Formats: sequence, structure tokens, C-alpha cells
Amino acid sequence: MSFSCGFVGLPNVGKSTLFNALCKGGAEAANFPFCTIEPNTGIVAVPDERLEVLAKLENSKKIVPSSLKFIDIAGLVKGASQGQGLGNQFLGHIRNVDAIAHVVRVFQDSNVVHVSGTIDPVSDLEVIMTELMLADLEMLEKRLEKSRKLARSGDSDLLLEVELMKGFVADLSNDRLPQFDRNDEKIADKVRQLGLITAMPAFIVANCDEDSFKNFSTNAAAQALCEYAKKHNLEVVPVCAKLEEELSQLDEEECKMFMEELGIKETGLNSVIKTGYRLLNYITFFTAGPQDSHAWTVTRGTLAPDAAGKIHTDLCRGFIRMETVSYADMVECGSWNKAKEAGKLRIEGKDYVVEDGDVIHVRFSV
Repeated sequence: MSFSCGFVGLPNVGKSTLFNALCKGGAEAANFPFCTIEPNTGIVAVPDERLEVLAKLENSKKIVPSSLKFIDIAGLVKGASQGQGLGNQFLGHIRNVDAIAHVVRVFQDSNVVHVSGTIDPVSDLEVIMTELMLADLEMLEKRLEKSRKLARSGDSDLLLEVELMKGFVADLSNDRLPQFDRNDEKIADKVRQLGLITAMPAFIVANCDEDSFKNFSTNAAAQALCEYAKKHNLEVVPVCAKLEEELSQLDEEECKMFMEELGIKETGLNSVIKTGYRLLNYITFFTAGPQDSHAWTVTRGTLAPDAAGKIHTDLCRGFIRMETVSYADMVECGSWNKAKEAGKLRIEGKDYVVEDGDVIHVRFSV
């Protein structure tokens, strides 16, 4: 799975602690700026309760969840767009991810220094957004000049590119993220080619202490952050990285008991994973049988042969048909064979668009 989400934020906001809890990795987390220089990478499973249910129904020997890649990127500082801190190296790392999680600090801890000397999550996010906007604006202005000259030929793609860039320059100059129709595949593809950081799917991770995490809806700093995030249509996910790191060191049963004691229904990390997954418009389909129950990730709108190709290229190349049972019907009937006997199995062809929760079997010939 190629999806990658980068943790971006100022130094000492808890990115590496969050990364370690999420990936159970060994990223260094210390009380000084630029502790992380080179990006740390970790693969995590996408939590999906449906997979375990299917495994029980089909008596599967093994469970294989979908996976996502998270990257802990070195801290950004004011002036990064002009080369301050790790400057261009930092910006280059961001451009290589598919989605961005902006980590901002809400927690209070006098033992952990803050680069600005005060805890203000709104100010932190403003610095991040400003630096990314300035970096994209500089790149666009340079490219726009060249594209305008080339567009004199009348080439429709170049004319579209010029119009898009003019709009984006206006947006960024007025402190707005680039506005465009993400459902128009031609425009979305053109935007991807431009490589704009500010056009990437993004959300905010509010790193809290235990008190502000449990009382997020009434915490003044947290709510000010949420209000500012609305300005850019960004979702805020509260997380207590320190607590998550403790939970990551417990076994499943201990973790469940600890969460019940704290009154937590879902870990913040699960929320982070699911948010990143959803922002990229991903869905999950399943294969299930005695050997294994497997979750597979595709973009919403994927046709049956392409989804089959995620399992194995031969299944796409020799695709004949897809036998499909919805997850709800599988659970209601009790197994694949019982769903088939109940008439819940559908035969779908090459034009079928795979739906979230489909349990499938592919017929093919090569």
C-alpha cells in the first residue's frame, strides 16, 4: 500500500512521541529542537473490527489488515520557506507524502521547552500554514511565468494549468488554501502534478496532556484551535501522545482495561489512522476463507478488475467476474456459503464499482 502520512509541526510538539506510540518504533524523542533530522518511517495496521468478525465466520487461520505508512518529519520553524532550520530539506520531505498530519501542542509541561517560549496551538498552526503557503506561493509564481509563455501556443492543458495557478496564487496571497474541485479528476490530476503542499489532504493532531484530552470540548486552547482550523476546513483530532505511548506498551487486555478506567472508547491513534484513511477517499474490501481473512485498500470508485489487481496482477489481467457478498449480509447469514444459499451472492462484471465492505471472490483465467 503506497499511502503515506507525514507528521508535520514545530520542534518539541510531540511528533516523535506520537510516532513511537503509533508505530511502536524507535524514533528518538528528546527535549531539544531538531532531535529528528532524517524522517523516521513506520507501517501500521488500519483498525477495522469487521476483519475479526469475518475471520471468526470463516474460521480463518490468519488475519491480514490493511496497512498505512506514517513518517515522522523533522520540525518546521518560522522562516523554513526561506531556508531557516532544515529549510528546503524539510519541505522536500513533505512533498513526498500523500497526506499531512499537522501536529500542534496543547499539553502543558514546563520540562519540555517550546521554541517560542509559550504554549499557543493557534499561533503554532499559523506558523506552519504560513510557511507552507509561502513555499507554495514562491514555487507557483516561478512556474506561472514559464507556463504563461508556453500557453501562447493555445495548448488546452497549459491554458488550464495557467488558470489554476492564477487562482491558487490569489488564494495563497489571501491566506487561503488552494480552492479547486477535488471531484474533477482532470483538475485533481493537474493539481497533483503541481506538487502543492497546501493542496494535499491534511488534518490537525492536537497533542494534549491527559486532562485536556479528556476535557477537549471545554478546554479553551483546544477550542480556539478548532475555531482556527475551521477557517481552513481542517479536521482536528485530539490525541494524548504520552498516554498513547503508555498504551502501546500494554497487551490487548491490559490496554482495554486501562482505557475503561480512563473512560476512553477509542485510542487517539486509531482516530488518526482512520482520519488519514478517510481523507484520501479510501475504502476497504475483503477476501475471507479458511486460510486467511484479508483487508484490501482501494480508492473509492475503483472498478472490479482494478480492485482484483490489488490482490494479484493476474486477477486483473485475466478477470472474468467478481462474486460479491456485502459485509452486512455475511454477518446476517453467518458465512459465505450460507449467504450464497440465501441468494445474497451477486455476480458482478468489469463495470462494477467496488463498495466499502464488499467481501469478494474473483473468477479469472490467464
